[in-house]
Amino acid sequence: MKSDQVPKKIMVVDDSNTIRRSAALFLEQSSFHVVLAEDGFDALTQINAESPDLIFCDIAMPRLDGYQTCAIIKRNSLYADVPVIMLSSKDGIFDRARGRAVGSDHYLTKPFTKMQLLEVIQQFSAEQGVSE
Repeated sequence: MKSDQVPKKIMVVDDSNTIRRSAALFLEQSSFHVVLAEDGFDALTQINAESPDLIFCDIAMPRLDGYQTCAIIKRNSLYADVPVIMLSSKDGIFDRARGRAVGSDHYLTKPFTKMQLLEVIQQFSAEQGVSE
């Protein structure tokens, strides 16, 4: 991420309209540019045009699940460094381990709060030396 990118562009990939809209509202209130995708295919279609700085990706989606979507993103050299945060209503060790195995950078359990989303973004901004 470049430090001159303000606001940062965040992609939210979830088949639930409620989750997408909630995340968009939380993030837009904090001045982030938000890109929404309904599923993995939609996300992969938009990623080249949008070049997000961070991606929140649901695990349980039709057609292309979050694990598959994350693996494809991480195998692309243009986007391998973009943090992918897995979203799931499951909080098991197996789910977290599988996310790590496909290259996810973090795991967030649904339902999430605005503060949890912002804390994750802040964590990755700090790790990459980006000032808010």
